Amino acid sequence: MEILIGLLIIAVGAFCQSSSYVPINKIKSWSWESYWLIQGVFAWLVFPVLGALLAVPAGHSLMELFTSANSFNVWMTILFGVLWGVGGLTFGLSMRYLGVALGQSIALGTCAAGGTILGPVLLNAFFPEINALESLTFSVISGVVVTLLGIAIIGVAGMMKANSLPEEEKKAAVKDFNFPKGIAIALLAGVMSGCFNVGLEFGKDINFGNLTPDMFKTLPATLLVTIGGFLTNAVYCLYQNAKNKSFSDYGKGSLWLNNALFCALAGALWYSQFFGLSLGKGFLTESPTLMTLSFCILMALNVTFANVWGIILKEWKGCSKKTIAVLITGICILVMSSFLPELLK
Repeated sequence: MEILIGLLIIAVGAFCQSSSYVPINKIKSWSWESYWLIQGVFAWLVFPVLGALLAVPAGHSLMELFTSANSFNVWMTILFGVLWGVGGLTFGLSMRYLGVALGQSIALGTCAAGGTILGPVLLNAFFPEINALESLTFSVISGVVVTLLGIAIIGVAGMMKANSLPEEEKKAAVKDFNFPKGIAIALLAGVMSGCFNVGLEFGKDINFGNLTPDMFKTLPATLLVTIGGFLTNAVYCLYQNAKNKSFSDYGKGSLWLNNALFCALAGALWYSQFFGLSLGKGFLTESPTLMTLSFCILMALNVTFANVWGIILKEWKGCSKKTIAVLITGICILVMSSFLPELLK
């Protein structure tokens, strides 16, 4: 029952994340770089700090935790956060050159697999004495493979949808299509995005041990990763502000209440996925397989709910029954990938 509760909590977080772009549509008269930076303040700083504070017992502080922790692990966690930030910025480019279906499928598939496997591999490289590779069991690898299969099938459904469009709409949808460049960028985006979980692996012991409840133990590491990601995104957004002369967005006082409110809501929904991941893992401690695979499960559910939203918002309206059947097959496989590893133990 605890495993089911843990998976359900992760699923709720994934659902919130898939809804995080809805509030952005309510932001008025700000350029992309301006609202992206402000929502990032909430998503990658404010809410992660509030979450990390839950891991701090009475009489202690976050600063005490970070200064007393292994400094190498702290800086590696932040470093992989910076790399994860690069993944977030290149993710959009992959869809620009490949289209949403193919770009998203390759990037998220690489993220799910890379994030799950790279963590133990790199930990083993730096700390061979802990034998982190033991966590990559047959069940874990099988879960990753099934997740990749589900994402690939959804990608096929997306391409079937795109191919059913008139030629004019195809060109409008992916006007900068470039397969070699798109594949390279999608793979880069996926590997870099997977660095989030690598950062969590390096920071998983940054907590107060038995004084921190299991469900809150990864929240300090989550904060360090998002700080790294915020640095990457802030540098890029400020550069775009300067390039596009959009610093004036921040001076539009009459818009601040509305825009800050929806940026905060978007940030809270986005952070929910990793808050839910931490809480969910607190219920998965009896299953090392699911603990290792939890990030991959989160990515699979993110793709699942994103496509469910697509169905609800009628983005698949007009598609053939065959296309819808392929899409639903992919979604079902992704849901199954959350439970399969436990069955294979």
